[in-house]
Amino acid sequence: MKIRLIKEKDNLEVEKLIRDCLIEFGGNKPGCAWEDKDLGQFYQVYQPKNKQYLVVIKDNHVVGGCGIGPLDGIEGICELQKMYCYSEVRGTGIAQELLNQSLEFARQYYYQCYLETFSNMIAANRFYLKNGFQLLDQPLIKGPHYACDKWYIKDL
Repeated sequence: MKIRLIKEKDNLEVEKLIRDCLIEFGGNKPGCAWEDKDLGQFYQVYQPKNKQYLVVIKDNHVVGGCGIGPLDGIEGICELQKMYCYSEVRGTGIAQELLNQSLEFARQYYYQCYLETFSNMIAANRFYLKNGFQLLDQPLIKGPHYACDKWYIKDL
């Protein structure tokens, strides 16, 4: 497996990855990434210098991904966006490497990293806590992902 920046040819596979993972955890509903209009065009969305989307490639296919982008309306805080991996690569350490590279990029532009997720993504919640994210009582912003019920922040 290798990690690299997203390429335009990855757009459809990244969208499929995200949708498949959302279905797996019951996130195929309003108020979460399922309705994001940009799902099929991440290469274009993540071109500004303060944004990045990394993909995990295995056997020439996208099996994981993670984005960093500014948190709307709050200066200096980024959001860990659309971090998903197929079950076949979970537990291999690749998600840790993906997170490490994403946070290293984020440190160039931001002083904190925020994320929103679901409580039923139990392994993901443990993963974020293990990596120094602090659980919040409420979201930092009232955004489009109102269905999420867990919010974390980490100093960079």
